[in-house]
Amino acid sequence: MLGLLKKVIGDTDQRQLKKWQKTVDQIEELGEDMKKLSDDDLRKKTDEFKTRYQGGESLDDLLPEAFAVVREGSTRALKMRHFNVQLLGGVCLHKGDISEMKTGEGKTLVATLAVYLNALTGKGVHVITVNEYLVRRDSTEMGKLYEFLGLTVGLNISGMSKDEKREAYNCDVLYGTNNEFGFDYLRDNMVLYKEQMVQRPLHFAIVDEVDSILIDEARTPLIISGSAEKSTQLYTAANSFVRMLKEEEDYTYDEKTKNVQMTDEGVSKAERAFNIDNLFDQAHVQLNHHINQALKAHVVMKRDDDYVVDDGEVAIIDQFTGRIMKGRRYSDGLHQAIEAKEGLEIKRESMTMASITFQNYFRMYEKLAGMTGTAKTEEEEFRNIYGMNVIAIPTNEPIAREDRPDLIYKTMDAKFKAIVEKIKELNEKGQPVLVGTVSVDTSELLSAMLKKRGVRHNVLNAKNHEREAEIIENAGRQRGVTIATNMAGRGTDIKLGDGVTELGGLYVLGTERHESRRIDNQLRGRSGRQGDPGMSQFYLSLEDVLMRRFGSENMRNMMEKLGLEEDQPIESKLVSRAVEQAQKRVEGNNFDARKQLLQYDDVMREQRDIIYEQRNEVLEAENLKPIVEKMTESTIERNVQLYTPADDVPEDWNLQGIVDYINATVLDEVEIAEKDIKGLEPEEIVELIVDKVSDEYKRREEKFTPERMREFEKVILLRTVDSKWTSHIDQMDQLRQGIHLRAYGQNDPLREYKFEGFEMFEQMVASIEENVAKYIMKAQIETNLERKPVAEGKAVHKSAGNQQTEEKKKRTPYIKAETTGRNDPCPCGSGKKYKNCHG
Repeated sequence: MLGLLKKVIGDTDQRQLKKWQKTVDQIEELGEDMKKLSDDDLRKKTDEFKTRYQGGESLDDLLPEAFAVVREGSTRALKMRHFNVQLLGGVCLHKGDISEMKTGEGKTLVATLAVYLNALTGKGVHVITVNEYLVRRDSTEMGKLYEFLGLTVGLNISGMSKDEKREAYNCDVLYGTNNEFGFDYLRDNMVLYKEQMVQRPLHFAIVDEVDSILIDEARTPLIISGSAEKSTQLYTAANSFVRMLKEEEDYTYDEKTKNVQMTDEGVSKAERAFNIDNLFDQAHVQLNHHINQALKAHVVMKRDDDYVVDDGEVAIIDQFTGRIMKGRRYSDGLHQAIEAKEGLEIKRESMTMASITFQNYFRMYEKLAGMTGTAKTEEEEFRNIYGMNVIAIPTNEPIAREDRPDLIYKTMDAKFKAIVEKIKELNEKGQPVLVGTVSVDTSELLSAMLKKRGVRHNVLNAKNHEREAEIIENAGRQRGVTIATNMAGRGTDIKLGDGVTELGGLYVLGTERHESRRIDNQLRGRSGRQGDPGMSQFYLSLEDVLMRRFGSENMRNMMEKLGLEEDQPIESKLVSRAVEQAQKRVEGNNFDARKQLLQYDDVMREQRDIIYEQRNEVLEAENLKPIVEKMTESTIERNVQLYTPADDVPEDWNLQGIVDYINATVLDEVEIAEKDIKGLEPEEIVELIVDKVSDEYKRREEKFTPERMREFEKVILLRTVDSKWTSHIDQMDQLRQGIHLRAYGQNDPLREYKFEGFEMFEQMVASIEENVAKYIMKAQIETNLERKPVAEGKAVHKSAGNQQTEEKKKRTPYIKAETTGRNDPCPCGSGKKYKNCHG
């Protein structure tokens, strides 16, 4: 069945490529005509295409000519001419799909075709890569071509001013990192004036290393955070307590699920240690949470594997690339728990002001495309979540690399000894070796072993990433030995040095299998670029994490039966297939986790879209009076209904409750009394109050002029929406953290999260309406005409330190005078009665 499915998918690719080949033939035919054009005439083609597009021609109509222009322009400006397979890749990108092209096939050049064509719309094209080194490199190199053809090119990196960013976003082509584009979107939805926004509507994006950004990074939200005042004392206390606990007796740990749980004995110890009766009591929720995070920090999180301690800071290691993720912090107090474990200064937790996942950010583009060397294994996910197909583009030259079956040893010791022997043997022969490791620990262990054997080498891991591009570029020279964690140096080609081709090319040696086949394929793909010779082989042991998690017992029994020595490996395609099956299972689990995360995040996405859309309307509207009146009427209706329930007879209605509420919220005491509404139906009560509020609104407007009233409305609306939304994000996060417990009560956690999230959103909207009505009718206009942010935010990954303190405007403190009567003016100077202000 699986074989048939593969055949069907392969046939689909072939059919698609055959169809596109006709377009490539058209581009080929136009080549001679383009060669005859002068540089100026070639450049004029851009304006001609733009005019034709505005006149009704589609981009598909323009594609053959536009691609032929780019191909000729590239030959002149870059001294590089697109191969036919690269033209196929360009068509694939324009169609909004993923172009899977092997390492060294020139993906950067391929992008220029679809970028140019789609830039003709004038709506802007974003080219997104994984780091700022590649952003600068690609925008400089490819920028020569775009500028030669009359397009503008921008750069979007951290540290730019808003004016610089706005100018960059107005360019035809904009290069930047995924983080920066996401953060700009969040910042734009926090501005106080529409002129401060930098982004245009999101039109077309091409994502380089698309699997890294949309798969590996999919579960990491981008967050704008402010400060949260929480004591760090509990982290220290929980850390000291957890150090005393013993595995099996006080807690259990499942390596496969990475789940750590306290036993009854552990819970009893906690209750004795903290002198409490019941750890699960409502009053001790925070303590329980801190103990669990401290336990996770000590048992699950491994130093030099999950994180490193660098210059007194806990720095997270990206499990997919082996790089340090600067500025990123574990969320929900785990980072602080690790800081306590390592005896470092504990930084305060942050307050989330805005957040979005890459999954939801990139799905907002009108059209999305991607490039990578390895995406076929995740095709189902790309199709289901992003609506993109993965098309494998043929290589320009046949692949000459030999991928050998895995070698499997009984123990890790035996495996590492064999690896060092193999490296020494290849080094003496002069053949360069790239050694791929999964963790920093492994790279340092191998480095120490090679030093003892006198083998010169470079180490590229999370502790040594500054020289990344330089080390990778030189990895293909004779006698070169490079140890790299996972895919460090991604996006940089390893070119073979003189005489290396004759020695067999670059030898890629994997020290263990990654849980994702895609990461293993990326490592293999470093060798054998553009038809170069090369070789790859993985060295495994039955003690490797992946082997321990999946089926090493059967293999151990087989090795015992064969009577193999410790240093004698098995080399078998059967074993390699078994490992691949294990990887597929892990990939399936990871896909399910990402899909579930997206389902939860979609709840927040719907709410975020509503709030951001309404916020933009507020920024753009000249007159918010109709919106404020609607909010005020809604607030009055809701509260009249509250005091006049349909189930009660009119004699039981709490009319004085209505009067008290209305007087405290939107009117002064003298304007309405219980006798005014006695005997009226609820609809009539609402009408009466709305009329009185409308009259008072007019009086305020006449007193302060309509212009000042309009700005006052905008200030109050923005401040209220931002304040309530920030608080709502935090509440939704809290709800999300504990919602999985509902499963114990036979309830679907996702369904419960959607239902409760909707209720909380409705409550937030009601709260916004009430606050706006109250402040518009009660606040002093003179002191409320300056737009101010609710807090100063900082852009971080989930979730970051360096937290800023909230800067909400506060009135001058006052001391309550003993003689202040309820109806006297309030001593704070607001001009209101004491009972309606600080009373």
